Amino acid sequence: MKNLIIVESPAKARTIKNFLGKDYEVIASKGHIRDLPKHSFGIKIEDNQFQPQYRVDKDHSDIVKQIKDLAKKSDQIYIATDEDREGEAIGYHIAKAIGKDPQTLPRIVFHEITKSAIQNALENPRKINMDQVNAQQARRLLDRIVGYKLSPLLASKIQKGLSAGRVQSSALKITVDREREIQAFKPVEYWSIDALFKPKIDANLVEYKGKKIEKMTIGNEKDAREIETVLKDEVYHVKSIEKKQRKSSTPPPFMTSTLQQSASGRLSFSPKKTMMIAQKLYEGVKTDKGQMGVITYMRTDSLNIAKEAQDAARETILKTYGEDYLPEKPKIYTSKSKGAQEAHEAIRPTRLDFTPEIASKYLSADELKLYKLIYNRFLASQMTDAILESQTILFASENGIFKASGRKLLFDGFYRVMGYDDKDKLLPELKEGEEIPLEKLTANQHFTEPPPRYTEASLIKKLESLGIGRPSTYAPTISLLVSREYLKIEKRQLIPTPIAFTVIEILEKHFPEIVDSNFTAEMEEKLDEVAEKKVDWQKLLLDFYTPFIEKVEKGKKEIKSLKKAEPIGRECPECGSELLLRSGRFGEFIACSNYPKCKYTEAIEKDGEEAPTPQTTDEVCDKCGAPMVIKSGRRGSFLACSAYPKCKNTKPLEKPKSLEVKCPECGGELLERNSRRGKFFGCSNYPKCKFVSKFEPTEKKCPECDYAMAKRTFRGKEVYECIKCKHRIDA
Repeated sequence: MKNLIIVESPAKARTIKNFLGKDYEVIASKGHIRDLPKHSFGIKIEDNQFQPQYRVDKDHSDIVKQIKDLAKKSDQIYIATDEDREGEAIGYHIAKAIGKDPQTLPRIVFHEITKSAIQNALENPRKINMDQVNAQQARRLLDRIVGYKLSPLLASKIQKGLSAGRVQSSALKITVDREREIQAFKPVEYWSIDALFKPKIDANLVEYKGKKIEKMTIGNEKDAREIETVLKDEVYHVKSIEKKQRKSSTPPPFMTSTLQQSASGRLSFSPKKTMMIAQKLYEGVKTDKGQMGVITYMRTDSLNIAKEAQDAARETILKTYGEDYLPEKPKIYTSKSKGAQEAHEAIRPTRLDFTPEIASKYLSADELKLYKLIYNRFLASQMTDAILESQTILFASENGIFKASGRKLLFDGFYRVMGYDDKDKLLPELKEGEEIPLEKLTANQHFTEPPPRYTEASLIKKLESLGIGRPSTYAPTISLLVSREYLKIEKRQLIPTPIAFTVIEILEKHFPEIVDSNFTAEMEEKLDEVAEKKVDWQKLLLDFYTPFIEKVEKGKKEIKSLKKAEPIGRECPECGSELLLRSGRFGEFIACSNYPKCKYTEAIEKDGEEAPTPQTTDEVCDKCGAPMVIKSGRRGSFLACSAYPKCKNTKPLEKPKSLEVKCPECGGELLERNSRRGKFFGCSNYPKCKFVSKFEPTEKKCPECDYAMAKRTFRGKEVYECIKCKHRIDA
């Protein structure tokens, strides 16, 4: 008979299994195995009590059966899900699904997936924390109430496919408010007077005729030119030289939000990508000592560090960098986040001897980039502060004073590990009172700029500062807003779409609390209080539900429908019914009034006129023989069958480029193709032959099979890899 350990993910299960002997079986639930039903409200409300109607979904029925079978054969069953509310709830639902009392199963927790951490957890089990479970249930039911009652209302009043959410709508309002600021912004003109003194010292005017000159002081060209005329012929001397030393404090280790922000800025990773890679690093990867987790749990708002990890960091710093880089005492950081789970740890490497240099032999390129970021930040957090010297020189004439600033790094401290990115502007050694030649003096026009749009990283920072959401919700919230097409990402900026403005305007008027950041943050605090046994979760739900449902019912009557369904005076060419002008997620379009029986539609050009008749080509459809026409879509022009919607055949407008390389499976040609995921290389005999390569063949031949090789990055190195046999050689 074996001990059974139940975790969430297969990767986590494999890693833990490596550490334990034959007396342990480890199985993954693959996330939540019970949840509210997908196609119904799923909450029964009786006598002011909320009863969630949980179900085991079809995707998890097989895994539940496997867990039940293993549980019957096991002497002891351990719940080993993640140590957060979500993990606690998953453990609770696992116990319920296999017919066990959640309070009778030992619950083991760990912040890292290493052998010592797993063994220590097995020696110190606890019970499932029902207060945390209830906090998660309250969150889940709140989100279901808002989503299930408000989303259909928006869909009925505006257009199909819209949704609202307790956190997502607050986050969307933040981006819409910023866009409103940008649209309302009116640039203001101002001028600066800039000087260049020998030898190449840039300075700007800070005082003129005894009056301080600030950014907006000089408001027009006339004033600027008058000042320029007076000052350009004057004699200048060094009025004062000031040097000050200051410390640049070590950064704290990462928590979820700061990791996402730093990975976005330094690595150009989206928050979603960052969390996917961090999940792999936590659950287990190949290392020089076998499969194991190389970072601690990545969903955390704590900055705590285990004493053992602190001691290991100090030992590494002393050994690698010397005494000058080791502070007298370990550095301790405290999270400023409301409701931070201080019992958890910050994100750190589990083994400091698994250096980025060693890791480069085992991790993929992106895994290594993120691991190096985490490793260096943790080590830097326990090092000495850096010391910089700031320099200020004032140059004076009869009527003006110019200021030049510079700085230099005196002691690198933690920058030794993290790198020093700033380019120091060093000022030359000068003496007070000495005359300084003026090389150039110019008046320059400027305009104030609107506030910047949010990026994914800056929006996460804003959500965190307002107390909206929690570490596990930041990335999914932004991904949801983008997938719902409330936001689009251009040059890393989040831009609200027109429908986002419409939705927010209605919510602001009829459901102000749903988009109020203060209300959303207060609700997060109440959920924290549920987890701390200070607030009853049923009362929390009732206090929200009663006024909210009243507003929903009121909104059904009072919110004016914005849906367009205007007749255009034409008949449908497919069924003869009337054609209507409608509005949808992608703008206005023409559709048949007999929908859904007839699904005929036409596109509308941006100026409101009907789109021109599609251009006919000489090609015929290889499925039905009708002429092919050129149409436009979101990814450009393409060929489509003119018999649509009876025949939905489409083709690329341009013939795919041949690579003049034979397919390794059938001998056909390899063609360059494009898809949503980017460029790929496929066989010309598709769909009979489904060979595909992500990498472009080169002229280099494989030494093993003489087939074309592709150049690619593998584990951080440039290599040539055979398209056919996958043999690799260094590039």
